[in-house]
Amino acid sequence: MPNQSYKSSGKILLGQDNNALVILFAINTLVFVIINMIKVIYYLSDIPIDFFYSQILNWFTLPASPGILLSRPWTLITYMFTHYSIWHLVSTIMWLWAFGYVLQDLAGNTRLIPIYLYGGAIGAVVFILMNNLFPALERNLATTAPMLGGSAAVVAVAIATTTAAPDYRIFPMINGGIPLWAITLIFVAIHFSAISGGNAGVIGASLAGGAIGFIYVKQLQKGNDWGAWMLRLVNWLNDLLNPDKKQQQRSRTEKNFYRTNRKPYEKIANSTQERLDEILDKINQQGYSFLTDEEKAFLQRAGNEDL
Repeated sequence: MPNQSYKSSGKILLGQDNNALVILFAINTLVFVIINMIKVIYYLSDIPIDFFYSQILNWFTLPASPGILLSRPWTLITYMFTHYSIWHLVSTIMWLWAFGYVLQDLAGNTRLIPIYLYGGAIGAVVFILMNNLFPALERNLATTAPMLGGSAAVVAVAIATTTAAPDYRIFPMINGGIPLWAITLIFVAIHFSAISGGNAGVIGASLAGGAIGFIYVKQLQKGNDWGAWMLRLVNWLNDLLNPDKKQQQRSRTEKNFYRTNRKPYEKIANSTQERLDEILDKINQQGYSFLTDEEKAFLQRAGNEDL
């Protein structure tokens, strides 16, 4: 995936099925709504608000104590989708959209969620390690504020996107566009200034998230997709839960194969809508950089013909 300021012709629309960006938006928003609806119930019931934190919120957030974590291992994942205030949620979604949309344009629809999860998970591990290996950071782990929010995950997405194409331009109407690296510098400055007065483990988690985003893209450029196993798992589960859909896809593929009138590997000079759709689907799933030279030439020819 070379560094280039390319914008693919096949945009991944927000309303498109299985859009990774929309899925992340939905999960973060849903968790926020559920938590705050429960909080309203506590308020209306005149239950002390401290009970809400101990009985509800703490079961979603990441504790600094390994002992507590062992009783709540799922918080390694749930914390990165948990936001307590509306502004915390809006900040996460805003920056996730800014970088996630570009990442999907560059690398397809299948890399965003793995990078988000890797960044959040590695950030969680670093948060726990820093609070336990360096006890001077926090004198009492039992009273250390747990970590919540998608900060580490969003930093991973931001750094991954910038590593993939630092010269990618957004807002082209403004003097030719603003380079992505400049937006990333603004994001990093705002993000770390906001968390600078908090737990050092939170800062370490964000740094770790950024590092994993950088490494993920570098490995992807070498042909190693760390998120491939997640996609295979999702596809396997989807086939398991929807056997009829799998059978329909197989039948449609066989039907198209046996009814084709073209010779195998025959090159067609004129652009066809069917071929164009195949290439755009490949961009959607893998990214423009994974197209062959012939496919890139075909896409350029199709654009000139204004199909």
